[in-house]
Amino acid sequence: MLTLALLGGVALATPALSACEGYAPEQKLQNTAPQDIGRGLDRIIADGYIEFALYEDYAPWSYEEGGKAKGIDVEIGKIIAEDLGVQPRFRLVSAGETLDADLRNYVYKGAVVNGRVSDVMLHVPYDVDYACRFDQVVFTGLYGEEHIAIAYDAASYPDKGPTPAVFRYDPIGVENDSISDFYMSDVTRGPSADKVHRFRTTALAMQALADHEVMAVMGPRAELEAAMAPGIKIHEPPLGLPRSKWVIGVALSMQHRPLAYAVDDAIAAALQDGRIATAFAEYGVEFTPPTQ
Repeated sequence: MLTLALLGGVALATPALSACEGYAPEQKLQNTAPQDIGRGLDRIIADGYIEFALYEDYAPWSYEEGGKAKGIDVEIGKIIAEDLGVQPRFRLVSAGETLDADLRNYVYKGAVVNGRVSDVMLHVPYDVDYACRFDQVVFTGLYGEEHIAIAYDAASYPDKGPTPAVFRYDPIGVENDSISDFYMSDVTRGPSADKVHRFRTTALAMQALADHEVMAVMGPRAELEAAMAPGIKIHEPPLGLPRSKWVIGVALSMQHRPLAYAVDDAIAAALQDGRIATAFAEYGVEFTPPTQ
């Protein structure tokens, strides 16, 4: 789910006009039909609803349960919609190979075949360098952070949490083709390679930890926390990764800046009064305010 190409070299920073000085835009706006560029703030208010694009099968952030969208990002979408005085609609979408592809498909252009954009995309990692180069999209509304962490069986490590080097000998679970997978594959290369157990999702890896099939799981902290079981603890040891934490926010078409300002104001108010922290707590996830 994470966009490896972006996160491999992220330098976290807050949005600022001066940050983009000296950057030549890499992409030019394309001529697109009106239906391909979404709706502005006035149209959204007149229509009475706002549509959010969220990643599918991405608990605890966004997923479907009982025919309804659920998750932290869904709650944040509801907060934004309430502030705008409209109803929220949620579109669960599949992740592409890169963040570029996701933004093209869901924010500013639409997929090549029967594609359309949504008004706002949630859970977009923020990187000032990337944002400066990508002039078709407004990146704003920072509302939290993601951290890479290790969940472990407390009985197996009673004195302190394990460090990555331990998993040359002890089995660890990771989500297949994730940052954690690539990292642990490098740590355990050679005779220890069989110590890395790969699962379709972090939640399945956490179930294996609860069933004592592995001794630890490495992955995004929120996903680990949402799948906690008795006897499991979480910590964040030094990893030496180029990026072990990153800020998340929203993205929308640069052609709708009044909407971007309104969304940013709604998120800022919810950060201030604690509604976003409450949304995290509802799903058992520790809230870390976005780095400012």
